[in-house]
Amino acid sequence: MTYELFLALLGFAFVTSVTPGPNNMMLLASGVNFGFRRTVPHMLGISVGHALMVFLVGLGLAGVFRAWPPALLALKIASVAYMLWLAWKIAHSAAPGEGRAKARPMTFLQAAAFQWVNPKAWAMALGAVSAYVAEPSVWAYAAVAGAFSLVNLPSVSVWAGAGQAVRRCLERPGRLRAFNWGMAGLLVLSLWPVVVMDI
Repeated sequence: MTYELFLALLGFAFVTSVTPGPNNMMLLASGVNFGFRRTVPHMLGISVGHALMVFLVGLGLAGVFRAWPPALLALKIASVAYMLWLAWKIAHSAAPGEGRAKARPMTFLQAAAFQWVNPKAWAMALGAVSAYVAEPSVWAYAAVAGAFSLVNLPSVSVWAGAGQAVRRCLERPGRLRAFNWGMAGLLVLSLWPVVVMDI
């Protein structure tokens, strides 16, 4: 991969990582509800999980869905079910002083696993591999995954930081409840790409 192509790939990785999507909406909500520091494992899980996903997609995992269409249908069903469950959890997150001990941010492994049912993560992985790999090889796919590793964590950190920043404005239980319901609604709206996704 040439230097110029790698720079273009970094730009693609930055734009797709920093723009709104299921990961970033959940990080914003986590920043508000748990603070930046407790959201770090969630951020790391997204970055590591997505880089691994990009690498495996490059090695041919997407071909499984083309060869066996029922696998794509199963992915869609799992995506919708899991994201609806996450939206329900966000909407019902406890306000400060209302059972906070039971509420927990997403773990590293949960966030890494979520990438496999995240439609935006699939679009990013497929777009990067198809647009920026001129000569398919393990090293080329590793370079694409590496580019996402460099850019993704700082990009998603912005969303958790934004949540932390507005946390004080949402200290009243009613405001926090309204925010959580709004984030849950946006997460449900983000399911539309899952319905029309064609890998």
